Amino acid sequence: MKKYLFGWANIKWAIKEAIKVYSGVPSFFSKKRIESGIAFIILQWGMVYYLTHNIALEKMDMYDMLMWAGIQGVITGYQLNHIQKEKKHKVDNASTDE
Repeated sequence: MKKYLFGWANIKWAIKEAIKVYSGVPSFFSKKRIESGIAFIILQWGMVYYLTHNIALEKMDMYDMLMWAGIQGVITGYQLNHIQKEKKHKVDNASTDE
C-alpha cells in the first residue's frame, strides 16, 4: 500500500494535534505560530484583494505598487527574523540545560 502525504492517517493526526493546541495537553504545533500564521494569511488576502481591486480600477500607479511591495518585504523579513530568533533562543536554552 502506498503512503501519501495527505493520507487519512496524517489528516487524523493533524486534526488531533490541532485540537491539543487549545487544550492543556502538549501538542506538536505551537499555538502562537498557528495564530500568527492565520493573522498573516488574513493580512495577505486583504492586501491581494486591495491590490487587484485597485489595479482593475486603474487607481494604482507605479509608486503605490512599489510601496505595496516594500510593505510585503518588511512583513516577510520581520516574520523570518522572528522565527530565526525563536530557533536560536531554543538552541541556546537547550545547550544551557545540559
